[in-house]
Amino acid sequence: MSGQKSVTPDAEGLLASINATKTRGLPPVHLWNPPFCGDLDMRIARDGTWFYEGTPIGRPGLVKLFSSILKREEGKYFLVTPVEKVGITVDDAPFVALDFEAKGAAADQVLTFTTHVEDVAVAGPDHPIRVHRDAQTGEPAPYILIRSDLEALIDRKSFYRLVDLGVHHQDWFGVWSSGQFFQIIPSVELP
Repeated sequence: MSGQKSVTPDAEGLLASINATKTRGLPPVHLWNPPFCGDLDMRIARDGTWFYEGTPIGRPGLVKLFSSILKREEGKYFLVTPVEKVGITVDDAPFVALDFEAKGAAADQVLTFTTHVEDVAVAGPDHPIRVHRDAQTGEPAPYILIRSDLEALIDRKSFYRLVDLGVHHQDWFGVWSSGQFFQIIPSVELP
């Protein structure tokens, strides 16, 4: 060893780094490329619950703060500050879209989604909706892109509402938002 002390990443150190770089809005994590410091025992469950060392993080403000420094690179998730980057585990998508607002109708419709950490995304070219179907069960899992390669799983009640707004278009059943059609399932309109 060269005399350097190995430091295990922890949540408190991340919080100190976040607080030192306070900015309005989301931090510019896309500009930060600090050295990898190791993995943190932090996990985001499929339902959007954040865990630290196996215990749910019960403070919504803290979860929102951590979510603001989340970054995805090559399929892996990291919490990033200007001085450190730590790996975390994400069971499915890092966010959950809990609700949406629909304005307009058919091709003029605009769908605005809100996540459990209060991110807002208007479905359209910059925030596409995609539906993944499980190869074995066929069960759909709908997602919307929230920001920089980070998606939200659209919760079940919201997905049912999307289906209620669905229309047939070019052999697909799906929804319109911001002038773009998002496919849900192949279909054929009955005469």
